[in-house]
Amino acid sequence: MTAPTTDTTLMPFDEVLAAYDPALGLEVHVELNTASKMFCGCPATFGGEPNAGVCPTCLGLPGAMPVVNGKAVESAIRIGLALNCDIAEWCRFARKNYFYPDMPKNFQTSQYDEPIAFDGWMDVTVPTEDGEGETYRVEIERAHMEEDTGKSLHVGGATGRIHGADYSLVDYNRAGIPLIEIVTRPILGAGEKAPEVAKAYVAQLRELIVALGVSEARMDQGNLRADVNLSLAPKGSGTLGTRTETKNVNSFRSVERAVRFEMQRHAAILSGGGTILQETRHWHEDTGITTSGRVKSDAEDYRYFPEPDLVPVAPSREWVEELRGTLPENPTVRRARLQAVWGFTDMEMRDTVGAGALGLVEETIAAGAAPQAARKWWLGELARRSNEDGIDLVDLPITPADVARIQALVDEKVVNDKLARQVFEGVLAGEGTPDEVVEKRGLAVVSDDGALGAAVDNAIAANPDVADKIRDGKVAAAGALIGAVMKEMRGQADAGRVRELILEKLA
Repeated sequence: MTAPTTDTTLMPFDEVLAAYDPALGLEVHVELNTASKMFCGCPATFGGEPNAGVCPTCLGLPGAMPVVNGKAVESAIRIGLALNCDIAEWCRFARKNYFYPDMPKNFQTSQYDEPIAFDGWMDVTVPTEDGEGETYRVEIERAHMEEDTGKSLHVGGATGRIHGADYSLVDYNRAGIPLIEIVTRPILGAGEKAPEVAKAYVAQLRELIVALGVSEARMDQGNLRADVNLSLAPKGSGTLGTRTETKNVNSFRSVERAVRFEMQRHAAILSGGGTILQETRHWHEDTGITTSGRVKSDAEDYRYFPEPDLVPVAPSREWVEELRGTLPENPTVRRARLQAVWGFTDMEMRDTVGAGALGLVEETIAAGAAPQAARKWWLGELARRSNEDGIDLVDLPITPADVARIQALVDEKVVNDKLARQVFEGVLAGEGTPDEVVEKRGLAVVSDDGALGAAVDNAIAANPDVADKIRDGKVAAAGALIGAVMKEMRGQADAGRVRELILEKLA
């Protein structure tokens, strides 16, 4: 089998912007958290023994008849309403015909020319140098219902892909799980901000999906997957170029990187006199590049036709309006409200949103932490760790409740800020809850004045010149002795109490 093409010739980003206008499009697949699959009663759960959650219907066996999941239809309508879409009064499913090993029926039950939701929009804001932010309206072409495919596992080889694998296995547990595919219209005029607009859109969309309660939207588990469409056209031409579609990008950071990479790759090809092949491409998280997948099919290649085994979906206007009343707060309104309640500056709020930490900070505050403390940990210690690991904040193995508990331990003077960082380290390493990490690692601050007093005496004896300065009224010199005591106590002391003991002894 031929290995994938690895064309990594790139044009510098500023040269891309000088010569070309990017057009961006995003297709986001959201796995719904219904109890059962889209057209049968099999459990719609993540993981489990391979091929244990299947039945004749989701396997497409002869004689099996599908039935639409009503909860999935409800979730689709709520998503459409939250995206300011029109909701169809009558729509139906279609068969999308193509062969792929992880699709047991050899067709996907989807929607084609009659989506349940259409003509919507979402406003997203990206940071600017002046701190004000710039808002872009992303137009939603459609949000339609369909079913997920199974999952292929390619064994052997170095990449985990089919190329070079010794053999492949297929798990059909995921086949038939309800999906909503949300498709944007081309996003034009973003220019240098195109990568950031893509990231902001997916991040805000995930925030909305979580608020709706229709999906866990865990990108690391495939609950939410983004396909990135990108094309370039000559600067000022007003045309659209040939697009590529980078499939299944699974983090906000990677969405931004994939857009930037494809812009630079397209530009290098076009400036060299080449042409862009309309194709799907694979995103490689480890190397930050895309590689060729397959030639992109057009709609006619799928031979769509109405699904004969399913009745049309015709939601009443009364039901639609009832569901409209269940929508969560608009994300833009919510951010403004939270900023006012928390007392964040515009820049603090912008950075919180930009880091994808808004929901995490909100949950941490709800669990008992002060707003500034919650923000400090998520945008400081935890943001550093997520950058080191190359994953999004939301995918770190720590919960907002854990963060709130660590801050509570600081507030209770069980640990100080320095020791709290070791508690974070332990929780992220899977050593247990914050309290368990404190106990296992022996991190609690020493509150015994006897032990602290002995350490202070040692510091004074070892630094007589500093002690003399303090006796002469130069209290600022106490910092050197505090540092010596904290070192002897391995950081497990309250610096304020140490200072008090030093001044008492040298009064």
